[in-house]
Amino acid sequence: MSDQKITNQSAPNQHMPDHVPNDEGFEQEDMSSSSALYFFAGLVALCVVIFLIVFGMYRALDSYQSANQPALSPLATPEADTRIVTRDDPRSFPQPRLEASERTELGPLIEDQDRTLATYDWVDKSKGTLRIPIDRAMELIAQRGLPVRPGAGAGAGTSTGTDNK
Repeated sequence: MSDQKITNQSAPNQHMPDHVPNDEGFEQEDMSSSSALYFFAGLVALCVVIFLIVFGMYRALDSYQSANQPALSPLATPEADTRIVTRDDPRSFPQPRLEASERTELGPLIEDQDRTLATYDWVDKSKGTLRIPIDRAMELIAQRGLPVRPGAGAGAGTSTGTDNK
């Protein structure tokens, strides 16, 4: 192999760009900041135009709906506009309503259920059905065992203390 210089032989119609570094620290061929600002301003203007179109459309539809509302029957009572709800009267809003405070709204319900589960009371006095507290029911099941249906078969399981002798 001989010591030959490798030269860049390019075709005569290819042009190599002349990049001369400058002292400013950025390339001059990039997009200018003014074009980015124009794009942003155009985007904001487009958003404002779309907002105005949609706002006008809703206003027109609302006025159309109010103008073409059918006459109410004299027997019907007009209902209040449910779109306007104040904090003063939350019960006027139709169901389902969101809870404003879980503790104050569910507290009495949970206390009533706990009281029901912890006390004796008649469920149906004519049939002799009585409700007993959960703790007492668990003690009775532990002592007597679960009831077994008669004729359930030998393979169904055994029960302690329920055999009739």
